[in-house]
Amino acid sequence: LHMGKTMKDDLTVVAKYINKLYPPEFNVFSIYAELYHNYFASQAKKNAESHLEDKDIYLLLSWVHNFYPKDMRKDHALAMELDKVKLGSLLPSSLSKELENKYLDSEEVTVKNSLSRCLDKEIQRWKEDKEPEKLNGHFQSELLGIFVIQSIYSSQKRAEDISKAVGEELSRRLMKELPAFLRSYRDAFEDFKEKSKKHRHYKPILIANINNCWNFR
Repeated sequence: LHMGKTMKDDLTVVAKYINKLYPPEFNVFSIYAELYHNYFASQAKKNAESHLEDKDIYLLLSWVHNFYPKDMRKDHALAMELDKVKLGSLLPSSLSKELENKYLDSEEVTVKNSLSRCLDKEIQRWKEDKEPEKLNGHFQSELLGIFVIQSIYSSQKRAEDISKAVGEELSRRLMKELPAFLRSYRDAFEDFKEKSKKHRHYKPILIANINNCWNFR
């Protein structure tokens, strides 16, 4: 953040004040921009090649795909001059792709584990001597119906915020995880229906799960 702000502020000063003090053939702005870019890119590459936590990978990809090319280089004070320089990306495409795959692998596992934990909690709730919650007057599982959908949606949205391509790839992966989760949910529910007919809240629990189906569709 400090490096990005410094680069943006300094190049703004060059564009507004310093550039006009030199003859055009000196390409003063281009020289400044290339030097800043090369240093910024070298630091990004150094970070990308080190051990990064998942949140750091996400942040670095956000810089590569969003903050740097859109927020910084499309700034109204710099865009016209920077379009002439053609600086390129902060990371080589191969390294960027490697980080994207690490992010996608991690996010896929995170969502898968999150859905599994959610189903385990729901199954545990079926065993408790409690009536399911009501939403708008109808029995429904807020934990299962809402949490699962939000987990998938928010994960997709974060990926799309990196880039459209990353978002599409994660969506493709999660659309494999969702049917697997639903099969596990169905199997657990069928088991409950067969073995828990004497449960005091058997019927409300059945209704709550049937009402979940519309949300999942």
